[in-house]
Amino acid sequence: QFPVTVAALSRFQTKAEQKDIVEKLAQGKIDIVVGTHRILSKDVKFRDLGLLIIDEEHRFGVASKEKLRSYKANVDILTMTATPIPRTLNLSLLGARDLSMLSTPPANRQPVYTRVETFEQANVRGWIMSELKREGQVYIIHDRVQTIEKFAAYIQKKIPEAKIAIAHGQMKPQQLEDVFHGFQHRKYDILLATKIIESGVDIPNVNTIIINRADRFGLAELHQLRGRVGRAERQAYAYFLVPTLQGIQKQTLQRLQAVEEHTELGAGFQLAMRDLEIRGAGNLLGNEQTGFINEIGFDLYIKLINQSVEELKQEEFRELFQELPSSRQFPETTIEAYFEIGIPRGFIPDQMDRLSYYTAMFSVKNRDELQDISEEIKDRYGDMPALVKRLLLSAELRLYASRALFERVIIQPKRIIITLPKGNDEEFYQAKFRRLYDFIAGNHRKTIQFIQQGDNLKLQINEHFNVPERAIEYLTGFAIEIADLYGLGPKADGSKQTQ
Repeated sequence: QFPVTVAALSRFQTKAEQKDIVEKLAQGKIDIVVGTHRILSKDVKFRDLGLLIIDEEHRFGVASKEKLRSYKANVDILTMTATPIPRTLNLSLLGARDLSMLSTPPANRQPVYTRVETFEQANVRGWIMSELKREGQVYIIHDRVQTIEKFAAYIQKKIPEAKIAIAHGQMKPQQLEDVFHGFQHRKYDILLATKIIESGVDIPNVNTIIINRADRFGLAELHQLRGRVGRAERQAYAYFLVPTLQGIQKQTLQRLQAVEEHTELGAGFQLAMRDLEIRGAGNLLGNEQTGFINEIGFDLYIKLINQSVEELKQEEFRELFQELPSSRQFPETTIEAYFEIGIPRGFIPDQMDRLSYYTAMFSVKNRDELQDISEEIKDRYGDMPALVKRLLLSAELRLYASRALFERVIIQPKRIIITLPKGNDEEFYQAKFRRLYDFIAGNHRKTIQFIQQGDNLKLQINEHFNVPERAIEYLTGFAIEIADLYGLGPKADGSKQTQ
């Protein structure tokens, strides 16, 4: 209808098609290109870029947006997102100077009915059958690629009359496209998928979404997934399933309550502000992040505040809090190794994405959270190289080394050095050290010895590991034993292995 040439650029095109599009872009023969992160590749050049529109802006790292901006100094830029997390806006290439809110929904659009429920197979079957009876279709989100086939078989057994398709990021592009095409044309009743359907999927006939283990998702992800249904005039339903409401963490419960409460159309901004409150900002920040907060970053600022509060509780206001149970502050354990670990640039090109995963890995509270990160990386980027697998093992080691109160772990080719808490840590040396000493004397007398260096007491493990992974796994097991000895390990907090 318009005298313009439009092209799409993503991994779903063949290499020949991609090469043709890239050449035409450089020659100026294509007026509008719609693309994924593929547009960030080095081979993509624009003859005269005039307007840049970034949809789902929060899914792009800072480095990615800077690269887009570098295509042309004075290009006009429009960024869009349904969940404007404040941190993302502050880091956006526009600096969040101008902000417009679109809060008017399309005509006759209805809010999505949202419920947080525990997983009950009778309820799940009832919700699915209700949707199928009105000739609709269903999304089921199961963000575990390793167990998605098993979960599909479980659903098929409970609902044999339904046709089920599976979609996840590790499928071949053509196979994934065939699944979506078949689902869109109603060849299937249920699409069992990971969170790859979070954005860019618009199928009006799907008006029920069931999210398994919703406690593992962020607030923005839940809001985006809920937005996959209710895209027509028919009433839509979103069910967020958790194993139990009693056993989940406080912040997780607050996230689920927030997304259940804010069901009105255009609620993304309100959810983003609620998310900021849940993450601990409260009223600490004004209209701007003024002073040194800009220099050190919001996350570190909150961390320093929490540390200061704990110090005040234990020192200046000790009498006020002496009747309350004390909460042991775990050390920020440092891991030093002779072998290489990390995320290769060739595996995850975007620097901010790599930093985000580093931060997430070394901030986990249990194995389940680490497994979530592993599954997300596999789903987004495919099979992990050895360095990344080793990094995940090191993150698990750091988690339990911290619980074991190790200040520092140095892994050398023929020995391992572990630094224990400093001599002025009265709680450790009065309540825990004797247990540690007796445990090592009784179980590791030949391989582990105590060494005094200045004010620091250390453990020296005289073991030689030919394979780095074996050294990490040995240390993780040892740290778990010590943490459990102190009552601070997985047994104490009920941590479970991810199924």
